Amino acid sequence: MFVLAAIAVLGLLIVVHELGHFLAARLQGIRVNRFSIGFGPVLLKYQGPETEYALRALPLGGYVGFPDDDPDTTIPKDDPDLLKNRPILDRAIVISAGVIANVIFSYVILLLMVALAGVPDVKPGILIPSLAPQADSPANRAGLKAGDVILAVNGQDLADVEQLRKAIEVSKNQSVDLTIQRPTQTIQVKVTPDAKGKIGVSLSPNQNAERRPVKDIGEIFSATSTGFQRIVGLTFESFRQLFSGQAGFDQVAGPVGIVALTANAAQTDFFALFYIASLISFNLAIINILPLPALDGGQLAFLAIEALRGKPLPARFQDAVMQTGLVLLLGLGLFLIFKDSVTLLVNGGSMTPP
Repeated sequence: MFVLAAIAVLGLLIVVHELGHFLAARLQGIRVNRFSIGFGPVLLKYQGPETEYALRALPLGGYVGFPDDDPDTTIPKDDPDLLKNRPILDRAIVISAGVIANVIFSYVILLLMVALAGVPDVKPGILIPSLAPQADSPANRAGLKAGDVILAVNGQDLADVEQLRKAIEVSKNQSVDLTIQRPTQTIQVKVTPDAKGKIGVSLSPNQNAERRPVKDIGEIFSATSTGFQRIVGLTFESFRQLFSGQAGFDQVAGPVGIVALTANAAQTDFFALFYIASLISFNLAIINILPLPALDGGQLAFLAIEALRGKPLPARFQDAVMQTGLVLLLGLGLFLIFKDSVTLLVNGGSMTPP
C-alpha cells in the first residue's frame, strides 16, 4: 500500500510539471498535440479533439508535444499559433511553466499538510538521531551519543539545523564547543570537524512525532513558510555539496530509490508523504531549470542565445543537442533504477545499510 502511495506521489509530481507546460501553452492559444506521462511504449491513450493524452511504460518523466515537431501535421508552417512562431517571451513562459508549477505545488502541499495535520511540537535544540558507524569519526571520538540534543554551538543558542550545520562546516579541523542535553544532565563537549566540515552525525529538529492543531490561519501560513524555507535551504545545500564533491554520486536516488524512501517514511507517519512530495517537487523544479540538454533549462538557454543573436540556432543543431541530452538522461535514469534496485536487494528493502 505504501509503495503504491509513493508511486502515486511521484506520478502526481510529473503530471503537475507537464500540466504547467500544457496550460501555459493552451492559455496562450498555442497548439499542443501530445500530453505524455512517461516515455517508451504506450500503455493507455486518449485522442482528444486536438491533443493525444498518453501514459507510457517508463516513468522517468513526461513531455508536452507540439505540432511544430510533427512531420505529418497538416497545419501550415506559418500558423501563428505554432509555438515556434510565437515571440520569445511566449515560448519562455511555456518552457518555464513546468518549473513554476512544481515550485507552487511544493508550497501548496506543505500548506495542506499543516492545515490537515497541524504542526510538530518543537522543543529547543537539535536532535542527533544517529551517528556514523565509523569508530574514529569526530562525533564518536568526542563521546557524542544517539539521542543527544545540541542546545548551543560556541555559546550560541540554536534556532535550526542549518545554523548548526553551517557552524560545523566553517570549523574544519578546528575545535567546536557544543552544549549537549541528556536525560539527566547538560554537558559541554568539544568536537573537531574533519577536513570536509563533517563530524559524522545525522541531525533533525528536536520535536515530538505528535502534531498539535494550528491555532489560526496565520499560523498555517507562518508554519508553511518556515517549512518551505527549510526545503529551499536543504535543496540548495544538497546541490552545493554534490557539485563541490562533498556528497558522492552514491547519494543520488532515481525513481526506485525515491519510491522506496517515500514508502518507508509513510510507514511511520502518513503525513510524511506530504513533506517528501513537497521536497521532491522543489527538487524537480531546480533540476529542470539547470541549463542542460533535454531539460527546460537547456531550452531556455537556446532562447537566450536566440535573443542575443536575433535569430535561433540552426534547427538541426538544436535537435542534435536535445536528442543527445535525452539519450543521456534516459541512460542516467536507467542506471539509477539499476543502482537503487541493487541497493534495495542488498539492504533488505532499505535504501540505507542496516
